[in-house]
Amino acid sequence: MEKVEVKELLEAGVHFGHLTRKWNPNMAPYIYMERNGIHIINLYKTAAKIEEASEAMKKIAASGKKILFVATKKQAKDIVAEKAAAVNQPYITERWPGGMLTNFVTIRKAVKKMAMIDRMKKDGTFNSLSKKERLQVDRQRAKLEKNLGSISEMTRLPGALFVVDIMREHIAIKEAQKLNIPIFAMVDTNSDPREVDYLIPANDDASKSVDKILSIVTSAVADGLNERKAERTEKEAKAAAPAPKAEAEAKPEAKKAAPVAAQEEE
Repeated sequence: MEKVEVKELLEAGVHFGHLTRKWNPNMAPYIYMERNGIHIINLYKTAAKIEEASEAMKKIAASGKKILFVATKKQAKDIVAEKAAAVNQPYITERWPGGMLTNFVTIRKAVKKMAMIDRMKKDGTFNSLSKKERLQVDRQRAKLEKNLGSISEMTRLPGALFVVDIMREHIAIKEAQKLNIPIFAMVDTNSDPREVDYLIPANDDASKSVDKILSIVTSAVADGLNERKAERTEKEAKAAAPAPKAEAEAKPEAKKAAPVAAQEEE
């Protein structure tokens, strides 16, 4: 797991909050001071919260559950897509599909529709369609890919959500709360930290800040996945190893033979 250095957080601008007049009073414990009308976040508290969140995310990944990353704002979407894909986790960086979690069955149907179109292209059915129909199917496939392509392998509800900017992604937050899905989030000084289970007080507007936080938490997820892989390999090795049955049977016979040999000598 990547170590959290306060100096690196400072260089990434994680400490810059919002204008003081836009603050949420519930963020007071995480604010260090005010400078030029802007709240400054206490980076020592941020570092502690990153470690707490990273440890929890590592355990979720090690258990085999997926963590859904959500960020639709311009300065965060590409970073989140890159970091989440690197650790093979689902992500939403376009508009949040309403009912993504609360109506997951319908979302899965849309994903299956995408897979069906791909099968049509492979088996030649697609070519038997008229030019107009092919164009419509292609457009439908492109739209589904844009909105749901990143979650195509998510066959069940995620084990947790990681959100950048909880005010912008309030629909995702509400759906996760309804289903008791743990929420991890970067929370700026204008947001309510009570909305999430694991908050990371941080600047959620600067791409450098988002990149730094995402690098640390996805590093923890990668560690969790490696632990799971190592456990599986160990189990498979144990299952494949032959049981020491022959040795176990040979020992009692040897014990029986010893007294017989002693009697013959007498």
